[in-house]
Amino acid sequence: MKILLSNDDGYFAPGLAVLAEHIAKIADITVVAPERNRSGASNSLTLDRPLSVRKAGNGFFYVNGTPTDCVHIALTGLMDEMPDMVISGINDGANMGDDTIYSGTVAAAMEGYLLGIPSIAVSMSQHNSTHFETAARVAVELVQHYQQHGFKSSTLLNVNIPDIAYEALQGRSITRLGKRHKAEPVVQLKTPRNETVYWVGAAGQPNDGGEGTDFFAIANNKVSISPIQVDLTSHTQLNDIKEWLSNASHWN
Repeated sequence: MKILLSNDDGYFAPGLAVLAEHIAKIADITVVAPERNRSGASNSLTLDRPLSVRKAGNGFFYVNGTPTDCVHIALTGLMDEMPDMVISGINDGANMGDDTIYSGTVAAAMEGYLLGIPSIAVSMSQHNSTHFETAARVAVELVQHYQQHGFKSSTLLNVNIPDIAYEALQGRSITRLGKRHKAEPVVQLKTPRNETVYWVGAAGQPNDGGEGTDFFAIANNKVSISPIQVDLTSHTQLNDIKEWLSNASHWN
């Protein structure tokens, strides 16, 4: 089995190193990751300049672009054969609820999914995590289960793991994405040159974090596994918008 690994924390990130160490025991891996931390890059592609690919001493390839760039380049030109799976992570911090919209970790996995490959995004439940080993073991288990049973359809999984010892996990839950309150206000600062700069504020607390959500699973020390999709169409509103525009004579 061939697996492409990527992330958004950069090719030097400890989470990626731990993931590669574990997945390499059960599959043939290729690692293509950003040259620096690109957290929050979402699904952005670099289209205004050429990109370079270099190889680090540990065999990882790194790209001066976004997580999406990394997976796109790997799958459309760098790799000789298409992999059987794409795994992105292990991210140092959660990607739950609304976070998934901004996440470079999820975006890297999503690029694999868009190109027809089963993909998994793997994230820890908090920043400055200390139990990447737990997440790596969970990732290995998911890969092994896929090897035995496959997926019934094209699949993109968003997986979040509590930052606790593997033995302390309270199980695994198939979850939906929760929602957060509005983000905290930006933090305004003055530079030594008296210029005003802004730090984006912290994410809000869960607003929709009840049973069945990713937030609830993590709060109860369970692995959260959320199947996600790319279709942004609001299917429930199609008829509403048709009715809303039905009396717009200049459009008929």
